[in-house]
Amino acid sequence: MKILSCTSPGEFDYLDAEKPQLSEGRALVKIKRIGICGTDLHAFEGTQPFFSYPRILGHELVGEVMEIEENEEISEGDMVTVIPYFSCGICVACRNGKPNCCQKISVFGVHEDGGMREFVSLPVSSLVKKDGLGLDQLALAEPFAIGAHGVRRGGVMPGQFVLVIGAGPIGLGIMEFARIAGAKVIAMDVNEKRLEFCRDVWKVPHVVKAGASAHEVIQEITNGDFCDVVIDATGNLTAINQGFQYIAHGGNYVLVGLQKGEIAFSHPEFHKREATLMSSRNATREDFDQVLEAMASGQLSVESYITHRVRFDRVKDDFQSWLDPETGVIKALVEV
Repeated sequence: MKILSCTSPGEFDYLDAEKPQLSEGRALVKIKRIGICGTDLHAFEGTQPFFSYPRILGHELVGEVMEIEENEEISEGDMVTVIPYFSCGICVACRNGKPNCCQKISVFGVHEDGGMREFVSLPVSSLVKKDGLGLDQLALAEPFAIGAHGVRRGGVMPGQFVLVIGAGPIGLGIMEFARIAGAKVIAMDVNEKRLEFCRDVWKVPHVVKAGASAHEVIQEITNGDFCDVVIDATGNLTAINQGFQYIAHGGNYVLVGLQKGEIAFSHPEFHKREATLMSSRNATREDFDQVLEAMASGQLSVESYITHRVRFDRVKDDFQSWLDPETGVIKALVEV
C-alpha cells in the first residue's frame, strides 16, 4: 500500500505500508479523492499549529467502503465522506454536544496520520453518506462544513451584511453559506485574482481589496452601519486585528482562521459596540448534513471550486506550487 508522508516541513516521501487490519467499530475505506486544504499547505511550510512530523496529511476525503461490520446505514460498496475530527465523547465539550472542540480531539491528518494513502481504517461513527452525490461533491463536504459551521456560529440572518475576510477555499465556503442564509455578502482579500473569482465566478455582490481604503469602501456599502457579522478566514494576524474595525454596533466577529500569534484590539471601540468575539473550530455532523443536502438540492455547486486536479503519484511534484498565489489555485483535488 502506497502512502505519502510529510516527513518534515517542505519534504514529502512515498512509503510502503501494510493494508490496515480492522478492529471493532471501524471500517476499511479505499480512498478515491483527497482535497488539499490550507491546513495541509501550512503543515508543509511549517506554520500549522497543533502539528508534529512526520505526518500523513489528508482530511478532505471520499472513499469506497471495502469492509465494515453489519450496519443499518452504511454497507460495503457505499461511497462515503469522513468527519475527520475524532472526539473522546466524555469531556465537557462532548457532553454539551460540541465534539468539534473536544478537549482531547484528534484531527485526522493533523494530530494523527491522515488519508493520503490507498486504504484507511476509520471509525464507523465518522462516516457519512448521501445517495446521489458524486465523488467530487463528497470529497469537498468537509471544507464547506467548516464554512457552514462558521456561518452558524455567527448567527447570520437574512438581510444582514456579512464580511468574509479571506477568499481562499474556506472563505468561499463561508460566503456560500452566508448567501444561502440570505445575507448580503462582502468578500475581502489582498489578492486581485481571488477577488475576481469571487465577483465573476462565485457571484459575490461586493468585493473589497484589503488596504487603507477598505474601511471607507465598507462604510459606503453598508450605508455607514458596517457589518452585522465579520468572519475571518485568513488566519493572518494583521487581517484578524484589522477586522475589528468593520464590526457593526451589536455585531459578531467570528475567527475561523487560526494562527500562532496574539490578537490585539481597542477595548473601548470593541466595548462601545457591545460586540461579540468568538472562534469557530472544525464542524459537526449537523454541518455536514447541511452541506450534503445543499449539494443534493442544487443550492451548492462545487465544479468551479475545483481549479486543479492531480493524480496521487504527482502530488509530491506539484504540491509546493500550490503555495504560490500566482498559480490561481482555489482547490486542488487528488485522484487516487
